[in-house]
Amino acid sequence: MGDHKEQPLRVGAAVRRRRRTLELTLAVVAERSGLSVPFLSQVENERARPSRPSLERIADALGTTAVALLAAADPACSVDMVRAGPDAHAPGESVARSLVRGHHQLHATEFTGDHDEGREVQHRNDELMYVADGAVEVEAEGRAHRLGRGDTLYLTGGVRHRWRATVPDTRVIVVAVSDHIEALEDRHRRGV
Repeated sequence: MGDHKEQPLRVGAAVRRRRRTLELTLAVVAERSGLSVPFLSQVENERARPSRPSLERIADALGTTAVALLAAADPACSVDMVRAGPDAHAPGESVARSLVRGHHQLHATEFTGDHDEGREVQHRNDELMYVADGAVEVEAEGRAHRLGRGDTLYLTGGVRHRWRATVPDTRVIVVAVSDHIEALEDRHRRGV
């Protein structure tokens, strides 16, 4: 049980933050670094790990160093617990609570109460809805779906939808790929 390796780092998020701070497109970074746009996109989305020489080329293109990017990287393996907190909400009140802290690839929100999302929404990335208690009605792409306790509904990115609780004190958990991840764009790129 001897080997204590360093945790691998998720350098892609640091690359993306630096690029967006400088307001550069992937195409500009590709041109400056001599690396391809698809490869840089994969790096930013943690689907490819750049070699040290590639990371140095990316860093040069972003006016920084590989060491600085690694220092700003997120640990690949982390554990973060979010406590339940007080369970009190007034009858008829809708409460949304984030279940994931920080800026990650996955986002999860718990909705409790008499939620009535009147406006139609469209998320860039995939989303999973799980009814923990109560019941909801989801209108997606013009079709109504009724979900009860324990039911799930999966919506791919780009599906227009709205939902509402149909019984009091409904509790729904929505898990989605975060908006800062460009998964939908990547899917279209791969299909081209």
